[in-house]
Amino acid sequence: MTVNPVRLNHAVLYVSDLSRSVAFYEAAFGMQVAAREPRANAAFLRLPRSGNHHDLGLFGVGEQPRRPRGALGLYHLAWQVDTIDELEQSRTTLANLDAYTGESSHGATKSVYGHDPDGNEFEVMWMLPRAEWGAYENAAPVDRLDLAGEVERWGGVRTGSELVPLDPR
Repeated sequence: MTVNPVRLNHAVLYVSDLSRSVAFYEAAFGMQVAAREPRANAAFLRLPRSGNHHDLGLFGVGEQPRRPRGALGLYHLAWQVDTIDELEQSRTTLANLDAYTGESSHGATKSVYGHDPDGNEFEVMWMLPRAEWGAYENAAPVDRLDLAGEVERWGGVRTGSELVPLDPR
């Protein structure tokens, strides 16, 4: 018998400066602090449209040597957006925060990449409508992303909102 999850619920990161990291994720993703645990120097953040208690946990541990890129361990987190237009806006937001590191097309997904103040890498991605995966059903190329062309083709198409119940508040 296997473990039978329906999705990844949240991620937790160790960060050097809790306040700085909270401010970054608020500015980059519009996250809000859902809870704090001062005894553990921790904050739990929720995305604005999330149905989760929290989507990201941050534990402040003070300055530590950075793990070299490509070392064993977590490579990156991926945050899905609902429209290609939101992906384009994400690129602008990350660039404005000096956190943008690149972009690529993986066939069925289109992605921009960034890093937080501690160098933790993340991806912001948009997924093609399932019926359009075609040759990418079982492939994940790393190709140049023509984001302007993708926006022109897919602008306004929603593919993520049906995956997560929106908060009715």
